[in-house]
Amino acid sequence: MTGDAMKVLVVDDDVVSRMVLMHLVDSCGAYEIFEAEDGAEAWRQLQEGLRPSICFCDLRMPNMDGMALLARVKAEPALDDMRFVLASSANDHATMAQASSLGAAGYIVKPFEQDLVLAQLAGLRPRMDDAAESPPATMQRLGIDSARLLAYLAGFENQLAAAAHELAAADDGEVRARIDKLHAGCVTLGLEGAAARLQALAQGEIDGPRIQSALGAAREAVGQQTERVRKLQD
Repeated sequence: MTGDAMKVLVVDDDVVSRMVLMHLVDSCGAYEIFEAEDGAEAWRQLQEGLRPSICFCDLRMPNMDGMALLARVKAEPALDDMRFVLASSANDHATMAQASSLGAAGYIVKPFEQDLVLAQLAGLRPRMDDAAESPPATMQRLGIDSARLLAYLAGFENQLAAAAHELAAADDGEVRARIDKLHAGCVTLGLEGAAARLQALAQGEIDGPRIQSALGAAREAVGQQTERVRKLQD
């Protein structure tokens, strides 16, 4: 994947853990993913010009561990914009505190959970759920005017509101099918952040709080996009 996709670097000497994390990142949205088997390999790629928006790095590795890589990254001004997230199987508060003091932006514990990975990716830009295609671009892509786009957004908001009530009593298969349709609606209307949130929900463990959180974020995104369209009409 090329173009405007955000770059993500995954560093882990355990190939299974590395592949699992890469899969979770991929399922959270459109990212260009790079991998390294230890800190030394990651540092070589960074020195050669790789500029990921975020680096997920295992704590304990041969050659160069996560703390050592973090220290090098923080000493390199060219990497100031890279978000550094440490990963470990040990839920050690002292280690987390040390990582934070060195400048780590986050810490995730193995086995990885999709919601936690998505939360770290959301930190790449303020309010990821707000991310959306510009209304003029959406209108051009769909071949519609602002009035029709407002009608589509209103109809989709009604679908989201209905789903918030109806999915509470639905079985798992029905929930996933409904979420897939709502995800398609977000993609159609250019609601990129909400689409990524629903995609992550559909591909992970689904429960009531996660459903309501994702649907609430999608409704908020619809409301914000509606306001953007109305401002174009003023």
